[in-house]
Amino acid sequence: MRYLSDIIEGLAFTELQGSADVEITAIVFDSRKVVPGCMFVAVKGTVVDGHDYILQAIEQGAIAIICEELPSRVTGEVDFLMVANSSVALAIVSANFYDNPSSQLKLVGVTGTNGKTTIATLLYKLFRDMGYKCGLLSTVENQINGEVITATHTTPDPVVLNALLAEMVEKGCDYCFMEVSSHAIAQHRITALNFTGAIFSNLTHDHLDYHKTFEKYLKAKKMFFDELPANAFALTNIDDKNGNVMLQNTKAHKKTYGLKNMADYKARILENQFEGLHLQIDGEEVWFKMVGTFNAYNLLAVYSAAMLLEQDKTKILTSLSKLTGARGRFDYIIAPNKIIGIVDYAHSPDAIQNILSTVHDIRKNNEKVITVIGCGGDRDKTKRPVMAKAACEWSDRVILTSDNPRSEDPAQIIRDMEEGVDPAFKRYTLSIVDRREAIKTACMLAKPGDIVVVAGKGHEKYQEVKGERSHFDDMEELSNIFKDLT
Repeated sequence: MRYLSDIIEGLAFTELQGSADVEITAIVFDSRKVVPGCMFVAVKGTVVDGHDYILQAIEQGAIAIICEELPSRVTGEVDFLMVANSSVALAIVSANFYDNPSSQLKLVGVTGTNGKTTIATLLYKLFRDMGYKCGLLSTVENQINGEVITATHTTPDPVVLNALLAEMVEKGCDYCFMEVSSHAIAQHRITALNFTGAIFSNLTHDHLDYHKTFEKYLKAKKMFFDELPANAFALTNIDDKNGNVMLQNTKAHKKTYGLKNMADYKARILENQFEGLHLQIDGEEVWFKMVGTFNAYNLLAVYSAAMLLEQDKTKILTSLSKLTGARGRFDYIIAPNKIIGIVDYAHSPDAIQNILSTVHDIRKNNEKVITVIGCGGDRDKTKRPVMAKAACEWSDRVILTSDNPRSEDPAQIIRDMEEGVDPAFKRYTLSIVDRREAIKTACMLAKPGDIVVVAGKGHEKYQEVKGERSHFDDMEELSNIFKDLT
């Protein structure tokens, strides 16, 4: 419980009606979660406008309201604060309410289209292995020094985010490593957080359903770097054409990493096979348990960030060599008849190409690659044909299927994907709406030594159809099918 005067410190408001000398029990922006004595922040969302629920919030016991527009009538003893942007205000008051926890530990954010989860997870594992207490905020799960907390969003809302950071501080965490999504940046979820550093992985086609244009998507990512403080570091992948864009206006300490171009932190791939990666990093040769060029970039980003966080080079490389990445990222199993099954979260054209080109590079002979791929419903439709095209270009056979159709017709999603299939490849492409049947068919088509790639859902243990979630785990499906293969 805190006084309103403390909670609104640093908040730019145009008008205050009432007294700031009241105690606030909680910060709420969802009217369904209003409790007596709370502050309700009326946020204009993409679907719902919180201003429509101000009177309901007051009736349920809210004693302070932050809004962009005053309601036409007001009942009860309530304080009102008028602001230009409620989303920004929500972030500021949430940070204040939890005593600005991001300033009490070292917070490192990771952004980009691909690699965010792996980089953040590896940093978390690395620093814990080196003896630090740490927190993790990721797509797969949130963790506080080994305690797992279910994740619902890549980057939580400001209230949940600051509550988690406060819990990390309370439990003695030295560091927190978090994914920073473009949605979170655009919606000001990370405003008012104090970042020690930011990492940019890459930028490719994704989330245009939300951002509408690639330029707006790029600007959202860049905004994160533009707002970094001067004492932070800004680490970017110089091999990505947008890497330098992230650094253009930042006040932070600029550093780069890369495999191809001149960079502050440099690596070279010596060997790349299913057993792992042999890399030369800053002159040191190290064998890692992870696979693929994309993971060489992820490992290099982690190494670079750890060096910028003033850790010992030998300790970093020794610990990193023992670690595996995030769940659902290039997980693989081998059937009794030697078919290799790979499960990966790849759900953008670039991610599909990364996974399949890696498989192409490390297969030893003429093993066939059979890819099972779908696209999510209620998401960017423009990437569907592009993803199917990428899958066809790097596979011997492709099965188009459902991912999470959500409210959309799964058959229509597949038809959208089929638009990207070259006529010459259509004879090698199947469309099977049922994902379980699609995975089973891929395994039946495979011969000993062939590689079955199941892409799109990775770590997820559910499938969402018509608003209902049912249990579905790609790795579990593969494992059950493989048990019967001899």
